[in-house]
Amino acid sequence: MAPSASSPASIGVTGLAVMGRNLARNFARNGYTVAVHNRTPARTRSLIEEFGHEGSFVPAEKPEEFVAALERPRRLVVMVKAGEPTDAVIDEFVPLLDAGDIVIDGGNAHFEDTRRREAALRERGIHFVGTGVSGGEEGALHGPSVMPGGSAEAYAAVGPMLEKISAHVDGEPCCTHIGPDGAGHFVKMVHNGIEYADMQLIAEAYDLLRRAAGRGPAQIADIFRRWNTGMLNSYLIEITAEVLAHTDRETGTPFVDVVADAAEQKGTGRWTVQTALDVGAPVPGIAEAVFARSLSGHTDLRAAARRLPGPQKPALTGQDADRLVDRVEQALYASKIVSYAQGWNMIQTAADQFGWDIDLGAVARIWRGGCIIRAGFLDEIRSAYAAEPGLPTLLADEEFARRLGEAQDAWRAVVATAAERSIPTPGFATSLAYYDGLRADRLPAALVQAQRDYFGAHTYRRVDREGTFHTEWSGDRSETRR
Repeated sequence: MAPSASSPASIGVTGLAVMGRNLARNFARNGYTVAVHNRTPARTRSLIEEFGHEGSFVPAEKPEEFVAALERPRRLVVMVKAGEPTDAVIDEFVPLLDAGDIVIDGGNAHFEDTRRREAALRERGIHFVGTGVSGGEEGALHGPSVMPGGSAEAYAAVGPMLEKISAHVDGEPCCTHIGPDGAGHFVKMVHNGIEYADMQLIAEAYDLLRRAAGRGPAQIADIFRRWNTGMLNSYLIEITAEVLAHTDRETGTPFVDVVADAAEQKGTGRWTVQTALDVGAPVPGIAEAVFARSLSGHTDLRAAARRLPGPQKPALTGQDADRLVDRVEQALYASKIVSYAQGWNMIQTAADQFGWDIDLGAVARIWRGGCIIRAGFLDEIRSAYAAEPGLPTLLADEEFARRLGEAQDAWRAVVATAAERSIPTPGFATSLAYYDGLRADRLPAALVQAQRDYFGAHTYRRVDREGTFHTEWSGDRSETRR
C-alpha cells in the first residue's frame, strides 16, 4: 500500500468505520497530513481509493508502520467501538509510543473508563484525551461539536487541530477543553441524555397535535417548520418537519405511519440516568425519555394491556384545535428548557464531585453547531452563564424564568388535556413537576423522612433547630438527638 504523502503525518486515525473515516477526511480537508490505519487493511485501501484526492494521507497496514508515520509528539486518534475493543487498541499501540505522545479516544466511551485509561497512561508519561464527538457521520466530515478532556498540556498540542476541524458558529469553534481525565466524555454523555429528552418531548408534541388537535403528518410538518423560525429553532425541530413531510414510496402513506413504534437506544441515555443517580443529580426529564423508549420496546407488555379502560374523546376542532397547537408550542419550549437545565445541573454536580472546573457557558457555546441538540436558545444559555457563572440552575436566570412564567398556563393546560384524553406525555408532565418541585415552598419529603425514621430509625432534621433527631416510635415517642 503506497503512501500518498512523504512528510510525517500531523495526526493519525485508527479505526476507519464511518465516523473514523470521516474524521480522517475532515483532518485532511483542513490541510493536515493524516496517517490512517484499520485492523482490516481493505478499509484503509478503500479510503485512499475513494477519497485520497481530498488531502494528504499516509496509509499503513501494520501498527508499527502507522506509529512510525507520525510526527512527534505523536497524536493518535482511536475510533473504535467503546469498551473492550478500545482497550484492545490501546494495549496494541501504547507499547509503540513514547512519553509525551497523545492518544485521543473519539468514541462514545463511558467516562469512568476514560478516567481509568487516563490514569494508567499518565503513569507511562502518555497523555490520554477522552473526546466526545457529536454530529454523527455528517458532523464528523463537515464539522462536529468536539468535547475533549485530558490535561491542559495535551490540549495545547491537539486543541488547535480539533478546533480547526470542528463546526464554527459566528467565527467561534465548537470545541473547547472541557476539563481533566473523563470530563470530556462525561459532558458528551450528558449531551446524549439531553438529546433523548429533546426527542421524547418533540414526539409527545407530535402525538398531541395528531391525536388531540386532529392534524395530519403533513400539516404537523408545516407547524414544525413554522416553529423552527421562532423560539424552538433547532436541528431536531428541523429534521422532525422533514420526517413528517415524507411519504413512503411503497405504500403512499405518511412515512411515520409505516415505522414500528418501538424506539431503540445505544445506551448513552441509560448511562446518563445511572450516573445521575450515582452523583445525586435529579434528571427526571432525561430518565422519563429513557423509560419511554424502554416501554415502547416492550411490545408484548403493551399488547397485554391494550384493553385497559381509558377515556376516548374525539379530536378538537376549529379554534379549540388551533388554541391547542399554540399551547403545545409553549409547553414544548418550557419542557425543553427544563431538560437542558437538568443536564447543566448534572454537569455542575459531577464537576464538584470529581474536581473538574467546567465552564458551563463554554459548553453551551460549543453545542451551538455540529451537534444533534444544537438550538437557537443555546446562545441565550451561554449568555446566562456569562452573566452569572455561579448560576445554581438555568431556571433561576431572570430571562428564562420570565419565559417559563409566560408559558406555564399553556404548559399546564397541555398536560391536563393529555391526561383527559389518555395521551401519554411523560416528558411534558415530569418537566412540569420538576419546575413545580423547584419552586415549592415546602415538599412532602418531610413526610417521607418521618416515615423512614419510623420504620428504620433513619433520623430527621428539624426546621426550628440544628441537629439530627430520632423519635422513639415504639416507645413513649420521646425525641432524642443523634
